[in-house]
Amino acid sequence: MDIQNYIREIQDFPKPGIAFKDITPLLANPEATKTCLDMLLKNLRDEKIDKVVGVESRGFFFGTLIANGLNAGFVPVRKPKKLPYETLTASYELEYGTDVLEIHTDAIKAGERVIIHDDVLATGGTAKAVCELVEKLGGTIVQCNFLMELSFLNGREKIKQYNVFAPLVY
Repeated sequence: MDIQNYIREIQDFPKPGIAFKDITPLLANPEATKTCLDMLLKNLRDEKIDKVVGVESRGFFFGTLIANGLNAGFVPVRKPKKLPYETLTASYELEYGTDVLEIHTDAIKAGERVIIHDDVLATGGTAKAVCELVEKLGGTIVQCNFLMELSFLNGREKIKQYNVFAPLVY
């Protein structure tokens, strides 16, 4: 099954000039979702993983499934003021300005082996910020895992010291 057939491209969303990769058709199809999950888990089955960190919000969809498939805990990384407990923050660059992500201070223990999952690796700013959060808490990053990579944006360069995996590359 070619999961690319279940990713719809929406032109000029969320703003002119952007070709948004919409994964909702993929999520709506159980067989495509399972195929995609199998692809994301393929090279992790022999790894001991303690936590999967999912990035708000589209990283939550497969992040929780990956965690379940690896018998690991799931940790959400969210926008400011969305998590109820004490948080650690990291800021990152956007095309126009900066944004902030937060993680609970007790979400990862020193030495835990962590997968970071998000739907898309684009410019790499978000992924780099999440890596910083995980490492500040003492986690060891086993892999930065994405459903797709937009290679023309060179995001991999910002996280090149980590193992990066994306089954779909555009």
